[in-house]
Amino acid sequence: MLPAMEGVPGIPAPAPAQTRFSADGFWWWDGAQWQPAYSQDRLWRWTGQSWEPARGSATGGSGGGSALGLILGLTVGVVILVAAIVVAVIYFAGPQISNIYSNLTVTPTTP
Repeated sequence: MLPAMEGVPGIPAPAPAQTRFSADGFWWWDGAQWQPAYSQDRLWRWTGQSWEPARGSATGGSGGGSALGLILGLTVGVVILVAAIVVAVIYFAGPQISNIYSNLTVTPTTP
């Protein structure tokens, strides 16, 4: 029977296999095929050794909140821009608009 290689001096112990992840981080190579790196509910992430809670950077958990904030901020910005344009048009064109309406008044004619 051969002795275990780990205890033999001069022979290094085999290095633990490095887990290889895809470029997007959603898959890992198990040596035979690509496996999902996140659970189906995206709450857990495979680290190569064990499952850990996902942090949200690649899961979209906190990204969804920031996307909603971005959409909300853009909407508010567009509303403010439109309101500023309307106020500017009324301010600068207000006298001409009031002249149009004052010129439309009908003066009575004498029979």
